[in-house]
Amino acid sequence: MKHITVLLADDHNIVREGLRALLEIEKDFDVVAEATNGLEAVEKAMELHPAVVVLDLAMPKLNGLEAARRILQQVSPVPKVIILSAHSDDAYVEQVAALGVVGYLVKQTSSHILAKAIREIYNGKQFYSPSLAGRMGDHQQESSRRTGRLRKEVEHLTSREREVLQLVAEGNANKQVAADLGISVKTVEKHRQSVMSKLGIHDTAGLTRYAISAGIVESCVQCTIL
Repeated sequence: MKHITVLLADDHNIVREGLRALLEIEKDFDVVAEATNGLEAVEKAMELHPAVVVLDLAMPKLNGLEAARRILQQVSPVPKVIILSAHSDDAYVEQVAALGVVGYLVKQTSSHILAKAIREIYNGKQFYSPSLAGRMGDHQQESSRRTGRLRKEVEHLTSREREVLQLVAEGNANKQVAADLGISVKTVEKHRQSVMSKLGIHDTAGLTRYAISAGIVESCVQCTIL
């Protein structure tokens, strides 16, 4: 029997361990690695070339959306990507689908649905949680429209600017951002100012609120600054 190689990426240990345990029960899956953040997911995907990558949407250092973008652009052969998220707004689904992500599951999904989704996308199909599939053509609610608009604004930022935005919104000082990205503090400051200019934002608190509204970071990450 041919095994489907899978990379799991989620910043919560208990979630990753649970997913691995569930998949390893199945005889046709081989979990080749786990990642605790988006950057690590990209690195391991480039190193191991899994057939399927399961990404949490909200991860530190690089969120699932940006990680998916890089994996789909930089890894060859291109793996199939499934987003696993607590968010069920249509705007999130549309954003990841636009990147070429072929699966989107909400975290309330049962384990057998995840296994089914991996098999389906491995065989060239798309798969969405049953609770989402029937709504794909519906009009978005106002919150979804707002999230989608903000995400489109983010698309005008460069890849590096999106990285800096996320790390700053997560509460990292410029020095730490520079260390995480392997660039100088001066370069971080330059990207930070460019982000503020493009988005019309003038302080760190504003960047954080924007990142939360756009779904780049979760509200609990930087609630103290707000």
